[in-house]
Amino acid sequence: MMKKINQLRSSMAVNTIGAIVFLLILLGIIAIAFGFMSFTNTFTEEYSTSTFHMADTATTLVNGDHLDSYLKGKNREEYLRSKKFLDQYCKKISVSLIYVIQVDRSDYGRFVSIFNPVDNSVDHTNYTEWELGHKRDTTNDEYRQKYQALYEKKAPYESVIRSRPTDGQHPHITTMVPVKNSSGDVTAILCMQRPIRELHEARHSYVVDVAVSTILFAVIASVFAVIYLRKQIINPIKKVSEEATRFAKENTLGEPLGAIGRFEEISKLAASIDTMEVEMVDYTENLTRITAERERIVTELSLASTIQDSSVPHIFPAFPDRSEFDIFASMTPAKQVGGDFYNFLLVDDDHLAMMIGDVSDKGIPAALFMMVSNIMVYSRTNMGGTPAEILNYVNEHICLNNETDMFVTLWLGILEISTGRLIAANAGHENPAVYRKNGSFELYKTKHGLVIGAMQGIQYRDYEIQLEKGDKLFLYTDGVPEATDKDNRMFTTERMLHVLNRNKNRSPQEILSGIAESIAAFVGDAPQFDDLTMLCVELK
Repeated sequence: MMKKINQLRSSMAVNTIGAIVFLLILLGIIAIAFGFMSFTNTFTEEYSTSTFHMADTATTLVNGDHLDSYLKGKNREEYLRSKKFLDQYCKKISVSLIYVIQVDRSDYGRFVSIFNPVDNSVDHTNYTEWELGHKRDTTNDEYRQKYQALYEKKAPYESVIRSRPTDGQHPHITTMVPVKNSSGDVTAILCMQRPIRELHEARHSYVVDVAVSTILFAVIASVFAVIYLRKQIINPIKKVSEEATRFAKENTLGEPLGAIGRFEEISKLAASIDTMEVEMVDYTENLTRITAERERIVTELSLASTIQDSSVPHIFPAFPDRSEFDIFASMTPAKQVGGDFYNFLLVDDDHLAMMIGDVSDKGIPAALFMMVSNIMVYSRTNMGGTPAEILNYVNEHICLNNETDMFVTLWLGILEISTGRLIAANAGHENPAVYRKNGSFELYKTKHGLVIGAMQGIQYRDYEIQLEKGDKLFLYTDGVPEATDKDNRMFTTERMLHVLNRNKNRSPQEILSGIAESIAAFVGDAPQFDDLTMLCVELK
């Protein structure tokens, strides 16, 4: 026994394989540790950002001007309607809690509840819904500081992550956003609690996958090490090498090698060469067929891209016989087809309708949804009505058959060319940027409605922008401020406004070219993450 052990200890194969296995396991452990931390950080950041957008959307269902009257028992019908929408929204987006509270600003140590939808089925929790006017102490100093930051407008939102709650509840994230009145003052805070059990499940799956992969890789590497060592001392391996060399040059089947050595390893290697030759010849034939099929798919995608491009105006100047205004737009999909769209039309001789939208997905499904939305908005706009009436109609009809639960953000405006009066409505889309003659581009911020396709019964609101001669309006999708470089830094709205003001005296076409060039320089070699769609109009 000892002799056998000593032989194994002195064996090059055993020592080489042992070293390889040890290094692979060590690297696997390091990779698991670093990957675990990176995965956790990335997951929580993405969860925090997505929950913020969900919570921010929920604030559109709350009238920040009437919160005090709710607490006094007034506007009961409006309160119940808002509560109903919040209850539906809570269940639709699968979150445990949504609660709207007014915090005592003297020390932020107490608050009173206004709304509190609860869905315990999401995470098997046992929360009890707070009644209107329910008073409660702030949980701890961390929440107190975050409430204060929101009331003082020091942050757009705040998040608290509880990976191991001490109150018996499941892991969750709570995101807080301000509820503002029509004057822009913070009147309350909307909090949304969302389960993060996916984090624990994903981390467990990640650790298991990496561990299994490391073991499999170690086993495979060990087998190849054995083969490499054996072929240094066994002469028949030369025949295997020669046959492999011949096949690599000729790529044709040769005489089967069969059992050419006394060692099982060499016989298996020879058989593997024979099998490889057969499979490689078959693979080459299959590859030829697959390449032809891929070329067909590429051709079809190119045709789909052409069809999508033709669904929006792309010939400029769009209205060469009209000198009262100048309009230009561009759309660059992240893939061959995308989910963004823009459109414009003369409703009559004195009214120009403009629209821009962004579907909640990418690729062919988003492209189909985009074309349906584009056609529906375009057709309904031709029938007349205000932007809010048009969005109400489009939302109801899209919700009727929206089995995929896709949605689209949409901005629609109708410009009275002779007076410069622009009536617009916004369904969860980015705020437009307005340039005043001899001034600068600034965001025109308004309260948004819910995205199109999310919920029936939503009533959108019109708002007005007065444009004068020389003023410009810039519309865009979120692919512009969220364009990301290789270091995951975003282009941002602030940088977009800076580039707009650098080009403010140029034509709409030159302004869009300036934005596109700045984004390309910022992103560099990083792949395009989202569709880029822009539209600019100037009143002359």
